[in-house]
Amino acid sequence: MRLRWIVGALLLANLVYFAWSRGGLALFGTEPALFSETEPQRIAQQVRPQALLITPIEAPKP
Repeated sequence: MRLRWIVGALLLANLVYFAWSRGGLALFGTEPALFSETEPQRIAQQVRPQALLITPIEAPKP
């Protein structure tokens, strides 16, 4: 019986976290901060970010 309560509480906590992280609780005034708002010092420390080249990974050939 106690294990059911623990599993239920963990499931409820995960559902609340999921709703919060997706902005579903914004009408209550709880909204997660954007990454750029949480660590602006990291964005300021970037050195030539335009030099970064991102290429797609090719699929392995059989």
